[in-house]
Amino acid sequence: MDRSRLYRRFRTLLIANRGEIACRVIRTAKAMGLRTVAVYSEADRDALHVAEADEAVLLGPARARDSYLNIERVIAAARQSGAEAVHPGYGFLSENAEFAQACVDAGLVFVGPTADMMIAMGSKSGSKALMEKAGVPLVPGYHGEAQDEAILAKAADQIGFPVLVKASAGGGGRGMRIVRSAAELAPAIVSAKREAKAAFGDDRMLIERFVENPRHIEVQVIGDSHGNLLSLFERECTLQRRHQKVVEEAPSPTLNPAHREAVCAAARKAAAAVNYVGAGTIEFVSNGKDVFFIEMNTRLQVEHPVTELITGIDLVEWQLRVAFGEKLPLTQDEVTLNGHAIEARVYAENPQKNFMPSVGRIKTWRMPEQSNGLRIDAGYRAGDAVSPYYDAMLAKVIAWAPTRDAAIERLNRGLEDSDVRGVVTNIPFLSALVTHPDVRANAIDTGFIERELKNLTVTSEAPGDLELCAAVAAILGQEQKDSQTEAQSPWRTFGWMPVGRRQRVFSFRRGPGSEQQVILHYGNGPSKLSIGDREFVFACSRADDDGFDLTLDGTRSRIVAVIEGHELYLRTRNGRFDLHWVDPFGGETEEQVGEDRIVAPLPGTVVALLAEEGAMLEKGAPILTLEVMKMEQTLRAPFAGVLKKIKCKVGDIVQEGVELAEVEPAAG
Repeated sequence: MDRSRLYRRFRTLLIANRGEIACRVIRTAKAMGLRTVAVYSEADRDALHVAEADEAVLLGPARARDSYLNIERVIAAARQSGAEAVHPGYGFLSENAEFAQACVDAGLVFVGPTADMMIAMGSKSGSKALMEKAGVPLVPGYHGEAQDEAILAKAADQIGFPVLVKASAGGGGRGMRIVRSAAELAPAIVSAKREAKAAFGDDRMLIERFVENPRHIEVQVIGDSHGNLLSLFERECTLQRRHQKVVEEAPSPTLNPAHREAVCAAARKAAAAVNYVGAGTIEFVSNGKDVFFIEMNTRLQVEHPVTELITGIDLVEWQLRVAFGEKLPLTQDEVTLNGHAIEARVYAENPQKNFMPSVGRIKTWRMPEQSNGLRIDAGYRAGDAVSPYYDAMLAKVIAWAPTRDAAIERLNRGLEDSDVRGVVTNIPFLSALVTHPDVRANAIDTGFIERELKNLTVTSEAPGDLELCAAVAAILGQEQKDSQTEAQSPWRTFGWMPVGRRQRVFSFRRGPGSEQQVILHYGNGPSKLSIGDREFVFACSRADDDGFDLTLDGTRSRIVAVIEGHELYLRTRNGRFDLHWVDPFGGETEEQVGEDRIVAPLPGTVVALLAEEGAMLEKGAPILTLEVMKMEQTLRAPFAGVLKKIKCKVGDIVQEGVELAEVEPAAG
């Protein structure tokens, strides 16, 4: 085939993907002066990658098969936008040989290997046959075409148990079973075949020896159309859950220089077996002594940033230069290794509920500054919707440092400084993982997370005095913000007040039966908080990073707080804490649910009106404040709606049960 059809210079690039990887490719493409085109589904109309591209084309409905996986629609989008090349990212169509060929047939440059290369390396059985011929070390196993039960059983017996039964096509742990005895083999094959057929449309199996306590090591390779092929060192991807990578690092802390050169040489030999062009990854499993070929991924990997940070190479830039038809910028001897990098994948999922994906709208998005060796690759921002249609990865936090220990410390600090609310994330789980003593000591294997899952998903410790006081300060700050100006705020707790000392009770709950109270004392003299028999003079001031500084008895602490209705998220020097603010006047009581009348729960005095008639209110939004028995309580909207009428004014003395305001439910 004429190579000019495959590799040539272009000016407009369509990114056939979404989320973090689409944003990542757009960033480098723009830096290279290319015009970028995003594609999107109806669920992604307002997505970050759409906003960051120069142009965006709608593919179709939310379901991936009707949009991001629809080859005809992606090709049509390229034609419509005038794109001359397509970058597939990873996932979706990135390893689809039919798509790669369709791009070429449409006159587009496909930023990746050819369809023939994908086909050769896409089958686990076929690629293993190639590797065997090329002299690449393989795990002993059966990779033949015959698939009847008797042959597979005989192969397993010859290999010796335990064995790994896995689908020849696909990946991600689907169609994979560990079998420890002959009696378990037949049902495992039936189950794996069924799963593989459903996931990949191909139920062919291969069987190989199961490597006990394995480590997962992979080598980044890249080749150009001039016959040059480089390895860019290796990555350790041993920290996995259900065969899905969670944390990756480079270089591998397992390998010494001699082992490193051996595995990289094997990777180059593997890629050379198909004259590989583009970026790809050769994956190996290790028993701690030897490494064995598993498979090749003919695309960019999620974890490519750790390689970029230790080599100083922009892999997406190199992919694009290879697609231009250029030679690789460096020779093998010129590729150098500097320091250590480690990456954690931030997902919208709940580790406390078996990592169930979390969907919803992101209300708070705080990520640390990208500096001092810290990098954030994100595909979301505040206000974005996390839908149920696609992979739940929100971002990657990546850290570089001269040493592995320093890189882990930097990564953990980056995770501690990351706050995403509105959906549940795995950030606390990731922090617990990278700080685990065995991870620090590199005493891990691919089963580590499953064995330690209980310890890695423990809930945070009970809040102490600092956290309870911080919760009160956060609520006061939010109420002051809601009142628009400090002068209007009913919670202006500093300075002299002529009415004497007042108090307000706050109750917080972390779990059933765990309610704790904090009392605010304010008026003449300094404001104080009391918890049981402990009393603290306090003050707080806003910080630049949307947190605030809380001073208790002269000791200042930085606090990050997010309030969502009655739910409070706090980050203090002691860790992360989730609290529920128990507000009996805030729409939580059964009596108020579904009613549009806001009534006085006890006799009291109206001391502040916090919303105006006609205002649109979210559930839990403050409406007015009562002083009851020298304690102040805020009455809140029991549901989202319109504040139809306020039936009192500041200074009114009202009796229990008197209607004070009326809320009309929002339509729909």
